[in-house]
Amino acid sequence: MNFLYNILVLIVGFLLKIIAVFNKKIKLFVEGRKETFLKLTTTISKKDNVIWFHCASLGEFEQGRPILEKLKIENPTHKIVLTFFSPSGYEVRKNYEIADVICYLPIDTKHKAKKFLDTVNPQLAIFVKYEFWPNILNELKKREIKTILVSGIFRNTQSFFKWYGSWMRNSLKAFEHFFVQDENSKKLLNSINFSNVTVSGDTRFDRVFEITKQDNQLSFIEEFINNKYTLVAGSTWKEDEELLVEYINNAASENEKFIIAPHNINAEAIKKLKNLIIKKTVLFSEKEQQKLENHQVFIIDTVGILTKIYSYASVAYVGGGFTKSGVHNVLEPASYGIPIIIGPNYYKFNEAIDLVKEEACFTINNSKKLSVLLEKLFQFNEFREKTGNNALKYVIDKTGATTKILYYLKK
Repeated sequence: MNFLYNILVLIVGFLLKIIAVFNKKIKLFVEGRKETFLKLTTTISKKDNVIWFHCASLGEFEQGRPILEKLKIENPTHKIVLTFFSPSGYEVRKNYEIADVICYLPIDTKHKAKKFLDTVNPQLAIFVKYEFWPNILNELKKREIKTILVSGIFRNTQSFFKWYGSWMRNSLKAFEHFFVQDENSKKLLNSINFSNVTVSGDTRFDRVFEITKQDNQLSFIEEFINNKYTLVAGSTWKEDEELLVEYINNAASENEKFIIAPHNINAEAIKKLKNLIIKKTVLFSEKEQQKLENHQVFIIDTVGILTKIYSYASVAYVGGGFTKSGVHNVLEPASYGIPIIIGPNYYKFNEAIDLVKEEACFTINNSKKLSVLLEKLFQFNEFREKTGNNALKYVIDKTGATTKILYYLKK
């Protein structure tokens, strides 16, 4: 199987170079990797003490970030190498100031795995959630480099737990310890004779709770809200927006404010959304020319500020629940202690499932249910506060994974 895997990696690498001519994302994937070794060799020397973090994409980076930043504080002379597999992670975080080198992980050939570790020579390697590359893991094991997995999640559909997965199970021997999110992951690893497992939880909870303690002030949001009840709808898709617009146009009180931060900020899509709303509406891109407090709806046609905006919400609607991919991040609004509303497709996301069970999050599948729920949340403060408190308690109860992992690393 190892032989077939190595042949397949070479074939895929070749095909990606052809596809890159026609696909922008694949082009970033291919072209970005051409810079990896140049970045490493011009920043890392044999004398450096190096900690290496690997994340598949942006979500995994946010999970690993609390650990990375704490380790940098505790080891200021160490250099941090941060690698990504996906352009969607690298392109957003390529200028992250705490890491010394940020680059793409090379394609997992035997030659490149050896060259990468020869260059980086980390004292510690930390993989976040998943991304199990056999050649790199086998090389880490050969070199006896301390390697751990954090916020790991395992499912019985993975090859490790199949009759044909022995070669992949072997690569897991590179990990000195597994810090996993749940008991099911621990049981699965135990079933294939890995006992070096701790259920530490998900470091994302530490990250989102930490964000609430930062300066989240946005003066233009304060001006718009003007101390009124506000629904913040984040990462919305067309299906979400249709329901929200129906409520805004037909049922909303003049004392309700609405902030919509669409997933797609294409100018034409934003224009269509604005034209559907009959209440007075302003765009983020227009805010300098408008008196914001005179508007009832604020459409955020930019990125990067949604997390801060959630801090002003009375209620949050999180989009994506009507799409195949499913609902977006519910932890950010939950960490601010506010009720959450989502669409019906959330069953792939443990935190959404948990928040629904904890009566901190409500699911809707049509405009009537949304209208009834929004009216109830607007009219009954006690109900709204209880629901928000349930959300905050859920997040707080799940924090602490970072502390457990750092304690282990200090031993």
